[in-house]
Amino acid sequence: MNILAGTVGHFIEWYDWYIYGLLAAVFSSQIFPGSSPAMSLISALLTYAVGFVVRPLSGVIISPLADRYGRRVVMAVAVGGMTAGSLILALTPPFSAIGYAAPLLFLLARVLQGISAGSESQSAIAYMVENGSTDRRGLFGSLSNAASGLATLAATGMGAIVTSTLSIHDLETWGWRIPFAIGGLLGVVGLLLRSRADESPAFEAAVEDSATDKKPEILRLRELLRRHPKALLQTAALSAPAVAYYTWATFLPTYAHLTTGRDLDSALAGNAIGLGLLVIIVPLCGALSDRIGRRKPFPIIGAAGMVVLFYPLLLLLQHPGFGVYVTVTVSGWVVLAIWQGVYPTIQAELFPAAVRVSGIGLAHQIVIATLGGTAPLIASSFVEAGHPMGVAVYMTAIVLICLIVYLTLPETGCQVTHTTDTTPPAASGSQVMLSITKPTASTKDTP
Repeated sequence: MNILAGTVGHFIEWYDWYIYGLLAAVFSSQIFPGSSPAMSLISALLTYAVGFVVRPLSGVIISPLADRYGRRVVMAVAVGGMTAGSLILALTPPFSAIGYAAPLLFLLARVLQGISAGSESQSAIAYMVENGSTDRRGLFGSLSNAASGLATLAATGMGAIVTSTLSIHDLETWGWRIPFAIGGLLGVVGLLLRSRADESPAFEAAVEDSATDKKPEILRLRELLRRHPKALLQTAALSAPAVAYYTWATFLPTYAHLTTGRDLDSALAGNAIGLGLLVIIVPLCGALSDRIGRRKPFPIIGAAGMVVLFYPLLLLLQHPGFGVYVTVTVSGWVVLAIWQGVYPTIQAELFPAAVRVSGIGLAHQIVIATLGGTAPLIASSFVEAGHPMGVAVYMTAIVLICLIVYLTLPETGCQVTHTTDTTPPAASGSQVMLSITKPTASTKDTP
């Protein structure tokens, strides 16, 4: 029940998040006035980016509440806010009917979704990892990204269905609203599941320390920055390849449509094939990391693959044919899956339970807002400026920096077990206090 609540809620959160980026090219002219379709699209993507800008504020303000009052409460609030945002997007009349109230309502919806998403990721990651035994944390942690990959697949599939089955007129006037309405209805299911889930055992163990439980949030944040600067940097680097994930997930079909004239529905269908492979690879990598370790085989190999492949893949995309598009998107999703399969668990294992959600939230949400949210906008600007290959250069440069940071990561998997001490001594720097043991299937760990 607990794992279902975590994964289903995470799926709903990210389905609602991704569908906006995928359909922005369809509804932008209906909601956002502009001198050209390209300018309307840029306005829609700017509004999309606002949700990312709000995310770090939510990560800083709400994440400590998950460390103080529990992961389950914050996760329920997050899926409720995302549901409300989706219903606003589905029901907002066009600009021709209500004028500038239409883009303002979209802005409000994206703020709600940004706050929700800013609360979701780190809370769900911590919750999933903390519900796993010592020898299955990699698998359980990977389920959060498997759920988000499945959500991206569902959003892509839904986008492909509405774009391929409806006429252009019906799609642009009302058809694009269907995926948002479905997301809102699914959100009610996620809210019910999360409201009935149990709290994580690691959080319950942490709050037994009354001093930790009563410490003001500002002091907890200050302690986090003082004790764990290296872990915060490493967590940020583990999240930064999201610039490639968001480009591949939400803009690659539009990129192919704008640069090569491919049909949007066929591009969405091709993207769905790659996402299906990602959903399979992510939990496999997570489970494998419980056996062979996490640092070297996964984030390093995944990032190296992105650095080597991104430029030639986008160059290859200039050639016509559906098979070419499938080759490009599948290749990108494979290396992204290798990175995605393990990084949530590593992030959770870098921090003790008392500051785990705060630590992941602060670093992850700032990076996502800076790089992930702006990825479609920057990619669109490169295309509009006549430099489409600049997208590949931009992504490769960021991932290359991350790859260098990955070389400093400690090995947190395999035979490394975290203690439940929630206040490690300052002398330990950013490292979580560790004890080297051989985990057994019967060992229950509260990382």
